[in-house]
Amino acid sequence: MKRAVLVILGACFALGGASFAYLFLGSAPAPPEISWGVNFSQKHAEHLGLDWKEAYSALLEDLGARRVKLALSWDMLEKEPGVFDFHDLDWQMDMARARGAKVILAVGMKTPRWPECHIPLWAKELSEKGRQEAILRMLSAVVVHVADNESVAGWQVENEPLFPFGECPKTDARFLQKEIALVQSIDVSRPVFTSDSGELSLWIRAAKIGDKVAVTMYKRAWFDFLKRYVEYPFPPVFYYRKAELIRLFFGKEVFVGELQAEPWTPVFVSMASAEEQSITMNPEKFQEVIDFAGRTGLSEFYLWGSEWWYWLKTTRGDSAMWDRARRLF
Repeated sequence: MKRAVLVILGACFALGGASFAYLFLGSAPAPPEISWGVNFSQKHAEHLGLDWKEAYSALLEDLGARRVKLALSWDMLEKEPGVFDFHDLDWQMDMARARGAKVILAVGMKTPRWPECHIPLWAKELSEKGRQEAILRMLSAVVVHVADNESVAGWQVENEPLFPFGECPKTDARFLQKEIALVQSIDVSRPVFTSDSGELSLWIRAAKIGDKVAVTMYKRAWFDFLKRYVEYPFPPVFYYRKAELIRLFFGKEVFVGELQAEPWTPVFVSMASAEEQSITMNPEKFQEVIDFAGRTGLSEFYLWGSEWWYWLKTTRGDSAMWDRARRLF
């Protein structure tokens, strides 16, 4: 009995050591080229007190971004049941098309920016089944309305839907499959992305659904339950090796849908002092993140924080982050 236990323990240690070596040791090959894009949330820009149209236009015209991931907030789109207001979305899509930019549209109940799940007040009162039916109707309405715009590069259905983060109902993988199947049935020509935490997941559940996998890549963050800042210990090869496993076992590509270029603070970013913001992001740390990303072997990154760069530039007179980002484009 003791011998069997020792054998099992030995095998576990050997497997753990091999897994550590695979994920943490070595380096990733350089990609042929790297494509840079940006995330943008109208809702977040408004929360920062910005003229969101001005901020979005600056991304395309001044910054020169030609890849954009737009976050669509359900509570802004459908304030009353069955009444959809596409005016702002159409404006953003038309601006992208006029400048030859390609857009990934993040749609669903859970889309980027806190509180993550942007549920209309009327939908919060529904049963789980009723809310899911409403989500499917919303997805259908959005895809049918926008699919003819040639700027659409793909659809991100929900944001990290299988990762428990934000003020959200419990995760439901089976319902996520229904959502993705619905989008794929309406728009058969474009890929549907699933997203996952780059640091706190192996991406396997996300890779089982959809056409490509979008992950996060963060270096420094505030952990509320620890009441402290944490710097992730993962080396660049950690992301490359996980992406290789996803390609090997699921035949799907991985890209970074959120590359940290904004502070992660215990309070809303505009309420944090410059010193507090600098703990997790400043121009020097931004350069570190860009260099880090270039060593992961991945080739497509969407920077997170464009609204904050513009806020710094226009309300604080600090254009350092904005100017550094411009050099990428």
